[in-house]
Amino acid sequence: MIASFILVGLNLEKPVAVDVDQLKKDKFSSRLHLRVCLDGGYHVLDESTHYSSDLRPTAKQLWKPPIGILELGILNAVGLHPMKTRDGKGTSDTYCVAKYGHKWVRTRTIVDNLFPKYNEQYTWEVFDPATVLTVGVFDNSQLGDKGANGNKDLKIGKVRVRISTLETGRVYTHSYPLLVLHPTGVKKMGEVHLALRFSCTSFANMLYIYSRPLLPKMHYIRPFTVMQLDMLRHQAVNIVATRLGRAEPPLRKEVVEYMSDVDSHLWSMRRSKANFFRLMSVFTGLFAVGKWFGDICMWKNPVTTVLVHVLYLMLVSFPELILPTIFLYMFLIGVWNFRYRPRYPPHMNTKISQAEAVHPDELDEEFDTFPTSRNPDLVRMRYDRLRSVAGRIQTVVGDIATQGERVHSLLSWRDPRATAIFVTFCLVAALVLYVTPFQVIAALAGIFMMRHPRFRYRVPSVPVNFFRRLPARTDSML
Repeated sequence: MIASFILVGLNLEKPVAVDVDQLKKDKFSSRLHLRVCLDGGYHVLDESTHYSSDLRPTAKQLWKPPIGILELGILNAVGLHPMKTRDGKGTSDTYCVAKYGHKWVRTRTIVDNLFPKYNEQYTWEVFDPATVLTVGVFDNSQLGDKGANGNKDLKIGKVRVRISTLETGRVYTHSYPLLVLHPTGVKKMGEVHLALRFSCTSFANMLYIYSRPLLPKMHYIRPFTVMQLDMLRHQAVNIVATRLGRAEPPLRKEVVEYMSDVDSHLWSMRRSKANFFRLMSVFTGLFAVGKWFGDICMWKNPVTTVLVHVLYLMLVSFPELILPTIFLYMFLIGVWNFRYRPRYPPHMNTKISQAEAVHPDELDEEFDTFPTSRNPDLVRMRYDRLRSVAGRIQTVVGDIATQGERVHSLLSWRDPRATAIFVTFCLVAALVLYVTPFQVIAALAGIFMMRHPRFRYRVPSVPVNFFRRLPARTDSML
């Protein structure tokens, strides 16, 4: 841990009315000694944790040597959407901003051109591959007679590239779409042509980084709360915006906020839907396996079901083959997917973002200020809509809590008859499992679970019926 201590002595005086004669006299009341500690073992995030560009601690003494070099070439942009009107025709005065770590770069402004050519190259030192490079394109509103400090630079779009998705030593030359979400919907503002190359200086150190914690050690020894992280991030963005605002040429605050995604934590119905469908896609494979196993149990394909029975009995007879089989299966899947690996870094996806068919009112709510600036009737309608969504979530959470409380009530004697039955069953099961080999129990359980539909009943099984009759704490809720 790197820390700096400063001892400060301050004179404390009584708050009285200011008098010129009294100021000449030094009236000492008391002295307060302060001990200020600047801890450099933390990393203060000025961007979202999902696409951080820097994870190093504040103190430079704790920095590890770089593992590689990132080279970025901002070549040109094509098909840009006109952002202003000049001499009766649409045009744009665009520039690009790239952000990675502490280093922000800005290209020159190409005036009056919808197909600007930048041809500028920049380099960064890479300390962790789990970081993200952000490149944004903006329209300069500070030029000409109408340019004033009150005019904000308009955003045209941005691109994020995760360093870990780049192959070492390969040059990526690709055009990335510039997508921006407006109150009227998502729009493609053009494309930006970038050249990227990640060169590794130490392959062993890069592989070793994958085993290290993402954040500095102090984040795990004495972690910040979520409130503290949000407050520090807000202050860090303001400090960065102030520093870049004094640069030459200055970078305006709205540009820094857009590059840092300061509003990513605000409520959005569109983002909520996108996260829900992302969660569903994560469990798609699990749902597919469950459906496949259901077809096996229902004997939809007798040949496949018989083969699964044989494989299951083999694994039960030789349990030492279970883990090797699982890892070998995952190895084969990984080798097979190597042929279909992504050849280019991913870009902004409107389908994943749920931006293709979003409702106009949901977009208007997303672009609303905080606190709201809309009329009370519209806010009341949105509040009722949010209540209906939260009500469904509340019901699901309550159902999950009910199932957990039923598990706890198995041994709590809340229902004395149910607990007596379960305790007796546990005693009998312990005796049976003690005298019966485990392979026999596992084989019988698997065969019973995959039995033919002719031996099944349409009503729920005995354990399910018993579990659903267990009490929960819902009876005690108001």
